[in-house]
Amino acid sequence: MEMATINPLLSAQKTSDSSLQPVLHPLVLLTISDYITRHTLRGQSGPVVGALLGQQNGREVTIEHAFECAIIMEGDKVILDDAWFTQRLDQMKTIHSSPQLDLVGWYTLFPRSGPTPAILAIHSSLLSKYNESCLLLGFHSEESVKHDAGSRLPLTIYESNYEAEEHKNEQGEDKEMRDEEPPLHLKFRELPYSVETGEAEMISMDFVARGAGNATAVESREQKTVMPGNTDDPKGKRKMEAMETAADDSSPTKGDEHVLSREDEEMIAAITAKANSIKMLQSRIKLLATYLERLPPSQLTSGEATMAHIEGDPTTPSHTILRSIQALVSRLSLVVPSATEVYEQEMLSEANDVHLMGLLNDALHSIVDIRGLGKKYNIVETTRSQNKKHADDKILGSRFAEV
Repeated sequence: MEMATINPLLSAQKTSDSSLQPVLHPLVLLTISDYITRHTLRGQSGPVVGALLGQQNGREVTIEHAFECAIIMEGDKVILDDAWFTQRLDQMKTIHSSPQLDLVGWYTLFPRSGPTPAILAIHSSLLSKYNESCLLLGFHSEESVKHDAGSRLPLTIYESNYEAEEHKNEQGEDKEMRDEEPPLHLKFRELPYSVETGEAEMISMDFVARGAGNATAVESREQKTVMPGNTDDPKGKRKMEAMETAADDSSPTKGDEHVLSREDEEMIAAITAKANSIKMLQSRIKLLATYLERLPPSQLTSGEATMAHIEGDPTTPSHTILRSIQALVSRLSLVVPSATEVYEQEMLSEANDVHLMGLLNDALHSIVDIRGLGKKYNIVETTRSQNKKHADDKILGSRFAEV
């Protein structure tokens, strides 16, 4: 029964000193977790597939960056979109040119028991076209929900080798002698890895750790108030403190209804920082657009006349600035998501939510105004009816007096 549970894709050989030694960076974990979260919340179909970038120095392989990949489904078989992957890989190499990073592996999701046959097509393609020692990082999503202190990371790194399969009845001295070599099969061997953090990554990890506090629950002031009959204080030593706290809460001069909690302040600060970043980005884009619009017409042509005009007019922008703008435009494809339709649908849904909240806010303000108008109308009608009643009483009184 135990032999039946062994993964046939795992190698029976033990890890030796000559094996690769992966060094994992936390930025890769953040990228993978972000991709899995977006893939789950958007309800996207298909597996999670991404590439790993790093450096290989001898037997040491660093895994420093990661990006998601576009895939093509051919029935039950999953393959990479070669044209898209080649273009994106060239772009990532251009960006991460100092130091120069290259493709060192790829990642996907599978259980702790090991790789599944569904990953063989992509792995074989990467081995034959890009890197003969391509690593495989398997993320175990079922273990990511566990938060045990000191537990291992929910991932495993494998290296692949082509090995000959040996049957159980062909081991030792009874092994059958054959003239032809046995067929080779792709096998995966688990590698021990270490985690290394750079200075920039330490700042990012510290920011993520501080931002995680926004999701913590904090008890309200009513829950923290100690009442005189509280069982935690049987002798009533905190009775005066509780009475003072209640008096402070009921005092209108304290203005507690406008006091924000720590989580609210952090959320407002984060939203304000994002709003300022968007405003700065918009101002920079307007600056570049204005800069290009003010270019002389001679910049749109080529030839000796253009070069002479550039040399003679010191106000003409230099080619260095234009090349920088062109390089910036060429990198815009990196920020475009692979699933454009899903991204546009999500943006439309977010915009509709914002508009809906605005309409609800307007409706609530209108209801408040109508309620106030109703109260004023009720006061006016009540006063008018009372005045009319007094006038009628006076008329009746005068008539009785005359009689």
